[in-house]
Amino acid sequence: MYYSKVEICGVNTAKLPTLTDKEKIELLQKAQTGDEMARERLISGNLRLVLSVIQRFSARGENPDDLFQVGCVGLIKSIDNFNTELDVKFSTYAVPMIIGEIRRYLRDNNAIRVSRSVRDLAYRALSARDILSKKMAKEPSVEEITKQIIDEGFDCTAEDVAAALEAIIEPVSLFDPVYNDGSSGETLYVMDQVKDAENTDESWLENIAINEAMKKLGERERSIIDKRYYKGKTQMEIADEMGISQAQVSRLEKGALSRIRKQL
Repeated sequence: MYYSKVEICGVNTAKLPTLTDKEKIELLQKAQTGDEMARERLISGNLRLVLSVIQRFSARGENPDDLFQVGCVGLIKSIDNFNTELDVKFSTYAVPMIIGEIRRYLRDNNAIRVSRSVRDLAYRALSARDILSKKMAKEPSVEEITKQIIDEGFDCTAEDVAAALEAIIEPVSLFDPVYNDGSSGETLYVMDQVKDAENTDESWLENIAINEAMKKLGERERSIIDKRYYKGKTQMEIADEMGISQAQVSRLEKGALSRIRKQL
């Protein structure tokens, strides 16, 4: 277990600080206004979260220092993109981000045990993704990756690319623990992050209410909510796509969320 390793990447894990939920929200609000000191405190105060997440990958034999550094990248992305106005705990948002960053690292740096044709396409897709990410300063879509591969002279479809990338993702159990809050004893499992949103009466009724509320939004507001909360895009990405400023996206998003809450 990584907790038995006292020092990771020069960090003494025995002396890592902790933050209360209230402190996290206050620091997140300050950090998102450009307060670098608050941002550093947030990173330092959530390193235990990164340490807890990387323990689930201990059986792979990976260097814990490498995984810790990659997990910290996911933590920083979470801090920069977390919406403090939503009624969501920071750890609930951050855990999938950290896991995603680690899984991407493992996928890009380990042998792929799939058919050769799928493996070759996956390598091409990963290479195209890196090229586009640098060029576009954002995560490219499957369609954009496919176009890049075709421009390089390789014939494929978006469905082929999506299947190839999916094939090299290692499956996990829904019962895998991904985080344990030592102070309260609460354990977060994969199933807590991937819930069945279609087969419960409560979710079904909630979805109807949200869809009805969404219909009453303007086209631009509806598009922003769709991109932010259904497609996982950042405000900066949406601003680039819509040709408006990030501040305008933020204002429209807040207004749309306020109207949805009133409808609900």
